[in-house]
Amino acid sequence: MRKLLFVFICLWGIPVLKSFAVDIKSIGVPYVQNYTKAIYQSGNQNWSVTCDEHGIMYFGNAAGLLAFDGKYWQHHAMPNGLIVRAVSADGRGKIYAGGYGEFGYWQNDSKGFLKYTSLISLVPKKYQPINEEIWKIYCDNNRVLFQAFGSIYIYAKGKIEVIKAPQPYLFLFKLGNRYFVEQLTKGLFELKGNKLNYLPGSEILGVSGVLSILQFKPGKYIIGTAKNGLFIYDGQTIKPWANQSNDFLKTYQLNNGVALSGKYFAYGTILNGIVIIDTAGRVVQHINKASGMQNNTVLSLYTDAAQNLWAGLDNGIDRIEINSPLYFYFDKTGKFGTVYSSIIFNNKIYLGTNQGLFYSDWFPGNNGGPFQSFDFKLVPGSQGQVWDLTLQDGRLLCGHNDGTYQVNGTSITKISGITGGWTIKKISPDRLIQGTYTGLVTYRKNAGGDWLLDHKIAGFGEPSRYVEQDSKGQIWVSHAYKGIYKITLNADRSKALQSVYYDKKSGLPGSYNVNVFDLDNRIVFSSDSGFYIYDDITDRFFKYQQLNKKLGTFASSSKIIKAIGKKYWFINQGRVALADFSAPGKVSIDTNRFTILNGRMVQHYETINRINNSTYLISVDDGFVILNDEDVLQDNNAGIPPALIRRVENVTDKVTLLSESATEQQEFDIPYAENNIRITYSLPYYRQARVQFQYYLEGYSRQWSDWTAQTQKEFTNLDQGTYHFKVRAKINDQHISRQAVFTFTVLPPWYAGRIAMIFYLLLAVGAYYLIRYYYRLKLKRHQQRIHQKLQQEKEEALKQEAIANEQHIINIKNEQLQADLASKSRELANSAMNIVYKNELLQKISDELTHLKGGDGKKLAEDQLRRIQKVIDEGMSDERDWNIFETSFNEAHENFFKKLKNRHPDLVPNDLKLCAYLRMNMSSKEMASLLNISLRGVEIRRYRLRKKLNLEHDKNLTEFLMEL
Repeated sequence: MRKLLFVFICLWGIPVLKSFAVDIKSIGVPYVQNYTKAIYQSGNQNWSVTCDEHGIMYFGNAAGLLAFDGKYWQHHAMPNGLIVRAVSADGRGKIYAGGYGEFGYWQNDSKGFLKYTSLISLVPKKYQPINEEIWKIYCDNNRVLFQAFGSIYIYAKGKIEVIKAPQPYLFLFKLGNRYFVEQLTKGLFELKGNKLNYLPGSEILGVSGVLSILQFKPGKYIIGTAKNGLFIYDGQTIKPWANQSNDFLKTYQLNNGVALSGKYFAYGTILNGIVIIDTAGRVVQHINKASGMQNNTVLSLYTDAAQNLWAGLDNGIDRIEINSPLYFYFDKTGKFGTVYSSIIFNNKIYLGTNQGLFYSDWFPGNNGGPFQSFDFKLVPGSQGQVWDLTLQDGRLLCGHNDGTYQVNGTSITKISGITGGWTIKKISPDRLIQGTYTGLVTYRKNAGGDWLLDHKIAGFGEPSRYVEQDSKGQIWVSHAYKGIYKITLNADRSKALQSVYYDKKSGLPGSYNVNVFDLDNRIVFSSDSGFYIYDDITDRFFKYQQLNKKLGTFASSSKIIKAIGKKYWFINQGRVALADFSAPGKVSIDTNRFTILNGRMVQHYETINRINNSTYLISVDDGFVILNDEDVLQDNNAGIPPALIRRVENVTDKVTLLSESATEQQEFDIPYAENNIRITYSLPYYRQARVQFQYYLEGYSRQWSDWTAQTQKEFTNLDQGTYHFKVRAKINDQHISRQAVFTFTVLPPWYAGRIAMIFYLLLAVGAYYLIRYYYRLKLKRHQQRIHQKLQQEKEEALKQEAIANEQHIINIKNEQLQADLASKSRELANSAMNIVYKNELLQKISDELTHLKGGDGKKLAEDQLRRIQKVIDEGMSDERDWNIFETSFNEAHENFFKKLKNRHPDLVPNDLKLCAYLRMNMSSKEMASLLNISLRGVEIRRYRLRKKLNLEHDKNLTEFLMEL
């Protein structure tokens, strides 16, 4: 039974419906956003969809729980890697999930990580879902219902009650406050409280299985079955609902359904994608793989608050923007090639492509009617490049590579063989002018209203890409590759009387990419540098500053296409904008709702044709787009969710995840050594729009950042302190969301932490006492040194005083010695002089003896004289005189003889005597007297003494001895 029912499984969500929903059109398909397995990086199958209070989407995936915030995907694995069959958000922070033998809830912990809590332990043992699989989960105020094929588990107040049934359940459905569930082979039951009540007459539903129950009208419900189609339950009876969609749903096997805002219902099928029906049962949309979906097997459907239709597929996830004013038709098979032009005429849509002219039926006023499919066929004879399709006075003209044709339904008539019909413009009520590969061509209208070739204008043969006529009747031509021409025609417009070429020399920014257009009856020239206007007085071009400033980035548009009234389309490098010039002096630029078209149109050959006052046909590369201008929604701030702060990562050395979902209530402490973080943020806004972000890091930045499309920001080398990161989003340059706040603290470095501060305090106290001790010790040592110094100085003073006293004593002694020496020297001199005097006296006595006579007048006898002379001689040579002299001399001249004998040991006593006398600076006479020799004898001795002393000839002997 489980295997049989497996292919019909889906999940169904009840969204919050918005009152601003628009009519769903029956032509083309809404925009489909594909999220492939390669994008979300998880399993193929997506069994269920839900949305939490923050706008984050969750998907029950084959590999676990998927989360999507509009920018980033996150995968969370269930225990044992289980498949998540059912998910449901309670709007209070919990995401309930179930799979095989397991159910519970996911919830963010204090650090913002999504953690799983199992509820299986609360189930009574006999009802444990060992072999059960949870297929449906509904959050109902203070209780949560988990439905498996064999049981319904009701979780409330921390307990789980189990409702068993005699026959297996199929699926449980919630509609408002009512619950319905089918028991196989028995019929449909309503769950009231903890009891099941049978709905009489439900056996009509058959045994194919109820896979969808939707609110139809007050008190009425649509019941969708797998193979028996749709039924209406009015509260009393159940009846088949015969309608256009029944056969489709029976054939392709309805699998799930969801109510859309207003009057529509979407059903997913097993075999052929999604159909959307109205209250009359008509198919107004069919979206499948051929029209943009990734897969035709729809496992789950869900509509969010903005009326995005989410489809969980057998392979991938799709988002269908059913409220978009743009509807698409793409040639997935490559049947007609690249579209260069498109137009609707006489209940047919025509596509001019690089392969030819194609057509299909177009049913006017079909919006709100049955869904229209297209079957494009080639117009016979139109093979080749089609450049232009234009409607002129009820005639459809086709500019072709081979010429120009008039289109007559499903056939064409050639009206010109001049190749390359690029553009056709009306220059008078009955005249057209065309730009071609080889110049200009004019057409005239005949009596039947058909256009005929008039002239190939002579005198001008340049490739003419764009052509416009000014108020003076002059023709302006944009060369296909370079420059601008101004052409003056003759009266019958058959010849160019004057052709003036303009390029950079005339004030234009260059020769290339310069085109000419009519903007509100004024000729303007587009360029990469902005728009220019022509001044006919100076015959030069000048920047159209007033227009350029108002157009902003679209000032460099390469093409202008007239819309309705004073509205014009501007196209700039694949980007599309609708500018409204209705208000004088003001230009309103609408570009955000056309971002889907960016890059999809054929560059330089973009075409936009107006079908009626509110609908446009836009050519894109491989098809066309229908724009319903009346369906544009004017969003307001109330419809914009707040920005979200998602991942917070540390990127210092390696990427480390700190949080998966940061909130204002959470606070993070980040080590100083890891003060480099990356913060990722997003806006859970899923429609096509221009979303920009602005951030501000309080405590680091001085002001809010510029608006940018970036969704993450890194901050490096943050200083210690508490920071508040704030981010907000802006949609379409108009509405700003509420801001999200994330608070974190960069802890001080280890050397500035609390423990370090305590350590520093203790260290400071210890240092204080240590310094104090050291200071006191130093002071004591200093005092000791001062004391020692004073003692030393005192001792030195005493020593100096002692030395001075000693010196004084020495001086006194020296003086005494000097005095003694002087005294001795005087005594020595006196002694010497006495000896000299004695010797002289004795010599005189000796001399007088020779004259001495006795009393008798006669000389004394010889013997008497000899005795007297002997006495005199003995007196003169008495050694005692020398000994006394020597003693006195040694006392006066200490060690003189010792030094002299040591140096000159060969000196004899007479030599020593002579040296002593010379040392005393005695005269030769005195020395002769002392030595008892003659003066000649003194000189001889002096000579001999010099020789013994080895004196130089010029050396004074007395000086030598005095220096000794």
